[in-house]
Amino acid sequence: MKGLADLTFDNSFAQLPAGFHSRVGPTPLAGAHVVSVSPGAAALLDLAPDSLRGPTAARMLGGRTPLPGGDPVAMCYAGHQFGQFVPQLGDGRAIILGEVLSGQGARWELQLKGAGLTPYSRDGDGRAVLRSTIREYLCSEAMHALGIPTTRALCMLGSAEEVYRERIEPGALLLRMAPSHVRFGSFEGFFYRQQYPQLRRLADYVIDHDYPVLRDQADPYAALLVEVVQRTARLIAHWQLVGFAHGVMNTDNMSILGLTLDYGPFGFMESYDPGYVCNHSDHRGRYAFDRQPSIGLWNLTCLAQAMLPLLHPEGGDAAAECARELLAGYEPELRRTFERGMRAKLGLREAHRGDPALAGRLLELMEGGAVDYTNLFRDLAWFRPADPTSFVPLRDRFTDRAGFDAWAADYRDRLRLERSGDAARGEAMRAVNPRYVLRNYLAQRAIEDAERGDYSELERLLALLSRPFDEQPAMAAYAEEPPAWG
Repeated sequence: MKGLADLTFDNSFAQLPAGFHSRVGPTPLAGAHVVSVSPGAAALLDLAPDSLRGPTAARMLGGRTPLPGGDPVAMCYAGHQFGQFVPQLGDGRAIILGEVLSGQGARWELQLKGAGLTPYSRDGDGRAVLRSTIREYLCSEAMHALGIPTTRALCMLGSAEEVYRERIEPGALLLRMAPSHVRFGSFEGFFYRQQYPQLRRLADYVIDHDYPVLRDQADPYAALLVEVVQRTARLIAHWQLVGFAHGVMNTDNMSILGLTLDYGPFGFMESYDPGYVCNHSDHRGRYAFDRQPSIGLWNLTCLAQAMLPLLHPEGGDAAAECARELLAGYEPELRRTFERGMRAKLGLREAHRGDPALAGRLLELMEGGAVDYTNLFRDLAWFRPADPTSFVPLRDRFTDRAGFDAWAADYRDRLRLERSGDAARGEAMRAVNPRYVLRNYLAQRAIEDAERGDYSELERLLALLSRPFDEQPAMAAYAEEPPAWG
């Protein structure tokens, strides 16, 4: 295993011309110290977790001492924020320290979030607070363990520095990782400035760096858009299946790799509510849970518009028609992924015509009775078609018990069609329906302890959420529905 000084850097994005980024180093936080390391993320870089602890590591990871071989830059991009185009955004508090090559040949950009002012900070201070850093740190690793594409979180650092938000809060740093942090908004910036050579250069970079198999396609740019459409559709379907609401689906927060990117306000649904809005500043519910699929297509349409100069040599209507054809694959892919995932959540191995309606009826009953989304699907794995009493604990959660009884009878008949064994079906369902997700009240308890200098709950949650499908009997309380204050 390596130490930080042994990392091998390539820094391919930093080698792109001015206009793609600005060279700027981190502004170290006072008294920065490593408070937690993700073993899973460290393994991706062949790093021993212990090598990331201690004062030397804190100086390197916190930006006080440059990483040997790194080349820090802040990315430049634009984007649509809550539907309105903003021509100049960029990394206002994040700095890419460098691009690391792992022993397996994978590329990982190391990005320090909360690293201080950059040319794109606008009116911000370039800092991150402990509260939001803990939430992103835990959720990044939790989403990975759930099997959902995401940026990773290598480690987080606390500090003695005070940061002003609605109140004075402790400052913190997050070191996150992704093969690339290029966003839809990266393309939009060049398109709206009519910098078409730079737009083509960015597309070539993404293809060569992240989608090299597309280089041999007859039309690599169209193939790139198709791939992003497909990945985004699958990503959002997985969000819907696990009950995750992103909260800020602006185009500058959409990854060109189909990763969950930029954890601002987010939430895992507790009581099933399709209109769930996790962002208190989203007053019109633009990014409500049930609107995420349509917003995904809206964002992809913005990306396709930005790529029009690349899609057809004649441009104009011909390019627009090409874009429409490529975007048409979004909804079928999202539907296929969601329906396949919902069948798995219900323990159904085969695809039958009535399955979407069966799942939809259950969701309607859950909505009407404010039934906990995560726990209901997890506990459904214990149902036995031949044992009517196995439904009683589930039935008691619903206000419309007659409606649930009718649904249960149809579900029983559907299971019998497959003649699946109870034990095998239950095991398969528990492998896709998590027992543990990052509920808001759990994150809040870890935050409050950390603000008092106690990071033990943070570490406990990190370990728990790395195995979300395991029962972990000693941690059963962490699967409980939120208390009144939560």
